[in-house]
Amino acid sequence: MRHLLLAVLFLPSSFAHGTLTAQRECRLRLFNTHTLEHIDVVYRKDGVYNLEALAKLDLFLRDWRADKVKHYDPRLFDLLTELAAKAGRPEGEIHIICGYRAPATNGLLRSRSSGVAGNSLHMKAEAIDIRLPGVRTSRLRDTALALRRGGVGYYAGSNFVHVDVGRVRRW
Repeated sequence: MRHLLLAVLFLPSSFAHGTLTAQRECRLRLFNTHTLEHIDVVYRKDGVYNLEALAKLDLFLRDWRADKVKHYDPRLFDLLTELAAKAGRPEGEIHIICGYRAPATNGLLRSRSSGVAGNSLHMKAEAIDIRLPGVRTSRLRDTALALRRGGVGYYAGSNFVHVDVGRVRRW
């Protein structure tokens, strides 16, 4: 029942932006660049989140270093779906650089790089680092910024874009 309640609670936010309609199937095709895993899943159909599909996405986006899973905010999946469509690659396979990070993993990465936030939304399963083959990361960044759906970070040297469902900001 809790999962059903969560699914219903998250529905209005996806539609409030007027970008996703209730009558379509929302599919994500993802590739994890660290584990080399692929997933192709319909996570929402006719305005209803598929709880089994959400669980599969949570597992796919796990912290592979610590083998820890956290429940993702489904708004992030809606954001990825819309971002790929607006970037001209609605059927494209999104490459995942980093999904969920357990606090210990975030601390380890922070000790190695000044670019890792101490209170990263990766630890709340509300952020993801991506690239979309066939789309320049600068264009992906610009498309994400135009959506105004959360934070957008651009890492040109590492060739990826960070997107999250936190407050609207950029770096």
